[in-house]
Amino acid sequence: MARWYHGWWTGARRVRSPNFGLRPAGMAVNLVVLHSISLPPGVFGGDQVERLFTNRLDWSAHPTFEQIRGLRVSAHFLLRRDGSLLQFVSCDRRAWHAGASTWQGREHCNDFSVGIELEGLEGGRFEPAQYAALGPLLRALAHRYPLQAVTGHEHVAPGRKHDPGPGFDWVALGQQPGFPEGLRITR
Repeated sequence: MARWYHGWWTGARRVRSPNFGLRPAGMAVNLVVLHSISLPPGVFGGDQVERLFTNRLDWSAHPTFEQIRGLRVSAHFLLRRDGSLLQFVSCDRRAWHAGASTWQGREHCNDFSVGIELEGLEGGRFEPAQYAALGPLLRALAHRYPLQAVTGHEHVAPGRKHDPGPGFDWVALGQQPGFPEGLRITR
């Protein structure tokens, strides 16, 4: 049975990112923001996302990497196409995933959210293994933190971001066995 230790979930492989900060004092974690990512775009299974989140990406390895040269970002989790899970930042800390963002009138979503990157292409379809792994992760998060909702990056940064996009099946997410009762899907 997976457990929590100082914001780290034992159900994920730990890969520490230096790209995080402290949450504001007394800030409750009550939102999950879902993203999609692949590096290079449309290429799955490599270690490029892991390298990006740990500031070890070789900017010359692919022409598209020049567009993100020097970017310092992270998410709490990366959910691979096969359902395997990596964790980069303790959920007790603020990962740098949402950027300029607003949810229900509250700005700076990084302060009060957990960011989950789904390995995938913005707007593309996601794998059944990803939905199956997302359910237990959301349950674990809901038991640990006072979560209210799960939403997409496109919903907290409309016009600026478009992920996970129309290929993400929000209905399938809500139908996952054990989807946390009371957790709203907001779009």
